[in-house]
Amino acid sequence: MAKGGTTITEAPAPKVSCEHVLIHTTCSLISAGTERMLVGFGKASYLEKARQQPDKVKMVLEKVATDGLMTTIEAVQSKLAQPLPLGYCNVGVVAEVGASVHGFQVGDRVVSNGPHADVVKVPKNLCARIPAEVEDESAVFVVVASIGLQGMRLAQPTLGEAFVVTGAGLIGLLTVQMLRAQGCRVLAIDFDEYKLALARQFGAQTCNPGAGEDPVAAGMALSRGKGVDGVIITASTPSNDPVTQAARMCRKRGRIVLVGVTGLELNRADFYEKELSFQVSCSYGPGRYDPSYEEKGQDYPLGFVRWTEQRNFEAVLDMLASGQLDVKPLITHRFAFDEAPKAYEALTADKTGLGMLLQYTSPTAQRMVRQVTLKPGATFTPQRPLMGFIGAGNYASRMLIPAFKAAGAQFHTIVTAGGINGVIHGERAGFAQASTDMAALLANAAINTVAIVTRHDTHSRFVVQALQAGKHVFVEKPLAIDLEGLDAVRAAYDAAQTRTPNGGPQVMVGFNRRFSPQVQKMKVLLAPVKEPKSFIMTMNAGAIPANHWTQDSAVGGGRIIGEACHFIDLMRFLAGSPIVSIQARRMGDAPGLAITEDKASITLGFEDGSFGTILYLANGAASFPKERVEVFTAGRVLQLDNFRKLKGYGWPGFSKMNLWKQDKGQNACAAKFLQAIEKGTPAIPADEIFEVARVTIEVTELLRSQ
Repeated sequence: MAKGGTTITEAPAPKVSCEHVLIHTTCSLISAGTERMLVGFGKASYLEKARQQPDKVKMVLEKVATDGLMTTIEAVQSKLAQPLPLGYCNVGVVAEVGASVHGFQVGDRVVSNGPHADVVKVPKNLCARIPAEVEDESAVFVVVASIGLQGMRLAQPTLGEAFVVTGAGLIGLLTVQMLRAQGCRVLAIDFDEYKLALARQFGAQTCNPGAGEDPVAAGMALSRGKGVDGVIITASTPSNDPVTQAARMCRKRGRIVLVGVTGLELNRADFYEKELSFQVSCSYGPGRYDPSYEEKGQDYPLGFVRWTEQRNFEAVLDMLASGQLDVKPLITHRFAFDEAPKAYEALTADKTGLGMLLQYTSPTAQRMVRQVTLKPGATFTPQRPLMGFIGAGNYASRMLIPAFKAAGAQFHTIVTAGGINGVIHGERAGFAQASTDMAALLANAAINTVAIVTRHDTHSRFVVQALQAGKHVFVEKPLAIDLEGLDAVRAAYDAAQTRTPNGGPQVMVGFNRRFSPQVQKMKVLLAPVKEPKSFIMTMNAGAIPANHWTQDSAVGGGRIIGEACHFIDLMRFLAGSPIVSIQARRMGDAPGLAITEDKASITLGFEDGSFGTILYLANGAASFPKERVEVFTAGRVLQLDNFRKLKGYGWPGFSKMNLWKQDKGQNACAAKFLQAIEKGTPAIPADEIFEVARVTIEVTELLRSQ
């Protein structure tokens, strides 16, 4: 997205998971409106991107104030450089089904919201079987039609009503047909005469403001002077005109539903006097963006939610099968999948393009390759760590892989669930191979070191498997999200040491903060101090929605296990003494607030008499520094703000250590791990790693019991 280029990438085929299906694609549809907008955004300058996203600009400025200019620039550039799979209208044949999938079997023709790829992995609730009467080139319109259908369901049209569709693109023209099938009189508004001609072909009256026609007058004429019953806006424009015109042409208590994207500076008088209702429609229907529905496969009961995403897909398929919906006139271009870049050139050059199809003809047997060579003929230095990476998400690609690369790591294989991220980030970093087969990575005797950067609930299981395979393991925090998983890791670690007593595999958690230069300076200053220390560590964590995966105790483990563990480890490191007691208190329940554990106080007691409090708070201002560490001891104070400014009060010969760029120790952490493997001495003692993991889980359980 940084430069807006469109490419085809050869990637290993994804592996099917429990609630998903794998599909061999036969046809996919380029959504002219959405994808033209995404490609245009990618090609825009940084200034134009900023103009289009003023809310993101505010976030960037806040990050500059707290984290510094260079850190912010690197974060923004990394974010814009992330690859974005295009497409969400897919038709194909089921190749594999997950263990918990029912209702689909290998060989079924299905429609899904999968991206443009010859093999896609899709949740079972985002697929629907295609009736025999419906051809692939018609079925490929189902998902985009469902967007219009959901807007219709919110508008609740009835037989004989007058409705207006503003914007006669793909969604608009499909919505016109569905409204006509509902028995409504329809007016289509657009500036493109070609699209309006199609709307008339589908039975709508039309209005072209570009030709001097008045949309409000046309709407009043359609309604015989009474005002239309509803308006569905499918246009994409920064102008406020579509909403203003909709309000003025509606009857009293008319309904306006926004499916597209428009300006939203509303005139209260237009809505107040008529008591108009205005609603924004969300994608394909109920279930959208709900992880329980989409990823976990938990369907909504039919008696309570009649029309879900999947049921909307099925409804559109039924209309195609009956002939009530005709999409063939909407097909304007066909391209072989190998010519997809040409299709996107046509998309941006020809604004009249509507249904642009990609056709997939490669033999299906050739599509299921699980491993792709990125660096032919790669050679490696023996007797040095040779790494495999499991995971290539945002943190892995932006921070951890570059940190290991800077430390001189040798990269062999990168494994991801979907394949594409592994190829893109693997090529950038210099990996020899990309794969979706973790078992093959662990079975490769040449790979002696594994980094695990996956979803938190997989960490303990993957660490156990890597240790059993005899690999050194670097796992991004947490080590485990429950005591059962932690005990399994400990048992696997102890067994591995028993097998190789003269240098068994090492385990290290990515507690990078203890390796940051300013924390290392604090450790040096504190070393001669013999009396106990008092710590105050404040993490201004920022709010995350209660339904975010990190808040899910079964998936992310919650934010204390997933994030506050950094500070438990940091306090343990600076104290230099075992933790002997814990206390914790979370914010009390309040009406209207979701119950989460991310506003809490944690107090730790240490064997040498030191104690400290961690304030993990998700209810602070973004403009306040995110992380602050304070140490009080022997009449002296150390204060570290956001890993940029370290101040000393009362320290002989030391007053400050400021950095021009934030450094949380990621590079040093990676380097220390590689050095530890070569020297045979752990960068963090194993007992300390397991101690911090156990204390973190016990603190979380204490908070949850309140």
